[in-house]
Order: sequence, then structure tokens, then C-alpha cells
Amino acid sequence: MLRPKIPTMPTPTGHATPPALVEPTAVVPAAQTPPPVPVAPAPSRPVVQLTPGTVVALVGGGTAVVLVVGAVLVSMLLAVAITGASVAVCAVVLRSLLASEAKRR
Repeated sequence: MLRPKIPTMPTPTGHATPPALVEPTAVVPAAQTPPPVPVAPAPSRPVVQLTPGTVVALVGGGTAVVLVVGAVLVSMLLAVAITGASVAVCAVVLRSLLASEAKRR
């Protein structure tokens, strides 16, 4: 009843060139030379030296980051807790309203 129509391959137009013949060549191994020894590169930048001032700055910066991230996480947790409590209160009020409506009938 329903038969798929399979497309036919189009025939190429224009001149078709025959494939070129590739002649095999002999591989001649070269004389084995040891690889050059790598030379250690000279340091392109100076070594960072930590002074007491930079250590204090790093510790202070790290403490500030930890405090900010902690404050953000605590505020998000508090927002979720407040939202959950308000939804629970709304559910109790709706349940009370529906129960009092059922008693009146």
C-alpha cells in the first residue's frame, strides 16, 4: 500500500578523470642520531615572595570571601524557610475555611 520511493544516484556530468597511479617507493632508514638534550629554560618571571603584609592581605581577602558567601547562603536558606512557613499557614487557613464551609451545610 505505502511503499517508500528510493532515490536513484545521479550520474556525474562532465569529464571524469581516471584515478592516478601511485608508484611504491622504497623506504630507506636514516642513520640513528640521539635526540638533543633539552635545555632548561631560564625563568621568564620573578619568583613571588610573600611578605607579612601580603600574607595578611590574602588571609583578610579569603575571610571576606567566606563571610560574604556564608551570608548569601544563610539568606537564601532563610528565604526558603519563610516561604515554606507562609505556604504552611495558607494551607491551614484554607483547610479551616473548607472545613467550616462543610459544617454549615
